[in-house]
Amino acid sequence: MPEQRQKRISSDIYSSVYEQYYFKNTQIKKIKPIKKIKKQKKKSSLNKLFSYICVALLLFYILPFSFNTFIVDTFPVNTSKALNVDYKKLLYPTHNYLYKDLFLGKYVVKEATYKNHIMVDIQESYERTGLKNNLIALSQEYKKIKPSVYVWEYNGKSYVDINADEPYPAASIIKIPVLIEMFREIEHGKFSLNDKMVLEDFYRASGSGKLQYSQGGIAHSMDYLARIMIENSDNSSTNMIMAKMGGMSEVNKAINRWGLKTTHINTWLPDLDGTNITTAREMAKMFYNIDSTNMLSNTSKKQMADYLGHVKNNRLLQAGLPSDAILLHKTGDIGFMLGDAGIVKTANGKKYIVVILAKRPYNNHQGKEFIVKASKLIYNNIYN
Repeated sequence: MPEQRQKRISSDIYSSVYEQYYFKNTQIKKIKPIKKIKKQKKKSSLNKLFSYICVALLLFYILPFSFNTFIVDTFPVNTSKALNVDYKKLLYPTHNYLYKDLFLGKYVVKEATYKNHIMVDIQESYERTGLKNNLIALSQEYKKIKPSVYVWEYNGKSYVDINADEPYPAASIIKIPVLIEMFREIEHGKFSLNDKMVLEDFYRASGSGKLQYSQGGIAHSMDYLARIMIENSDNSSTNMIMAKMGGMSEVNKAINRWGLKTTHINTWLPDLDGTNITTAREMAKMFYNIDSTNMLSNTSKKQMADYLGHVKNNRLLQAGLPSDAILLHKTGDIGFMLGDAGIVKTANGKKYIVVILAKRPYNNHQGKEFIVKASKLIYNNIYN
């Protein structure tokens, strides 16, 4: 047997070398292979840790120290201290000296409230239940329409209230408080109807009105801007008038002084999303104070009546009235809300305020039909 093994190994040199190598390595592997591997790994980890510490010291201590000690002194450069910006002070410049309320331990600015409101409330006597029931029945014929209606008759102080205190998008009817505040500022001597404003590009507004297409750089009188704001429902002129008075915030402050709690201007025109809001009752209150209180002078009332009596849109309240009725009003339309508000004088001398706001599917014709028929119902009920 040994002879055969020796013969096989010598006859094949390659096999002999391989077997010697194989047996040699198998013997090495049996000598504590695990301990050798563990020692290598442990040593490698310690080396890495030491390297990381050295790099950290180099980056965060040695290099900065060297730069500040040697480089800066040798090669001086123009340096400046970093600016510490107080963003709170930048955004709210009056925060440290102007505040009105304390909330969660911090002084905050709060919109002013006024105890003595400028506008006079409408005094109501009794509700016209028959007319109200007829209007509700009419609305049930138009399932897609959600109306808000307020009617107030001068002589007997009777009224109709259908969702009159619910906030609705005001659309272009929001131009009524803009008009009121404009004439109040004129009466206080801040400017006059003859003052002029130059049409700049940033005033241009899409939607209703032709001023958006006019040549820029042309000056227009406040009288002209107010007239097209009401008669043509011009959005660009409305933005110009609000800018003349200090912007939306100043108009909102005025609305607050009047005593209106819901009406608010949130967006420059056009307000296609309906963020500018009002209620039917508050809009009626504005028309009442335009017409029947000392809030405005007779001169201002006459000029405003001239604007309100020549509104070009005659397809809503006007379409439900006879030709001999007189209507001072303002319409609004932003697609999903259609409305009309104003003062009606009947042929037999009676007078009433009417506000109809109608939410509807976008541009749905039923909104217009409802307002026209409701206007006719209201007129006939009060006239008779």
